[in-house]
Order: sequence, then structure tokens, then C-alpha cells
Amino acid sequence: MKAIADTPEAARDLVRDALEEMKAEHPVILDVRGRTAITDFMAFATGNSRRHVKSISERLVERAKAAGCPPLGVEGLEGGEWVLVDLGDAVAHVMLEEVRDFYRLERIWGVDDDLDALGEDDAAGQGGG
Repeated sequence: MKAIADTPEAARDLVRDALEEMKAEHPVILDVRGRTAITDFMAFATGNSRRHVKSISERLVERAKAAGCPPLGVEGLEGGEWVLVDLGDAVAHVMLEEVRDFYRLERIWGVDDDLDALGEDDAAGQGGG
């Protein structure tokens, strides 16, 4: 199946823009190239309610479809506690705060030193990896 965008960076930007637009809380995008073969960028964001988690995820899916290629997979949309949107080159995890705090996926990836908030100059982990 065709990738969501021409480059991994374009997929990352699509995710970043959707998270910002929907006012996701504490968004982080990690550059995981060289750490895994499943994706290039891993995004994490928090919604302040189940409805917010669903809305963020649905907007991301809409943006992906508008970009010409639907997501490869979407899991958890019904429950709204943790939704995974797989765009191939970027995978987004949108979670309730308590779910994100419990699983702490950023730490599991072992990239605490590389964490970049979306609002920073090097927001997408472009600084190396």
C-alpha cells in the first residue's frame, strides 16, 4: 500500500498539524528511524476527554484521506481512551492523560533525551537520531 505522503517528514508534518489544530495536549513526535523498522516517526498526544481523543484521531484520519491515502489502520476509536492511527511513515497514539501516564510509551522507546515538544524549534526530532 502507498505511503501516506511523499516523505516520512510529510507524514510527520500531517500528524503535527492535526494535533495542533485539534489542541491536543502535550504532543511529542519522536524520530525513531534506526530504532525500529515499523515506522519513522512516533507521535504521542493527550486528549482531555474521550470525546477529545476521538475528535483528534478522527481529524487525523480526515487529513490523511484528504492527502490522498487513508491510514493503514486505526485502533481504539470506539473506546476513546487510546487511539492508534497508523500512517505508515508515522504512527500516532492519542490517549487520555491517565492512560498515557500509565503506559509511558515515550520511556519504553528509550528516547527520553530526544523528546521534542511540537512548539520547539526542533519539534519533529530532526536534530538526529
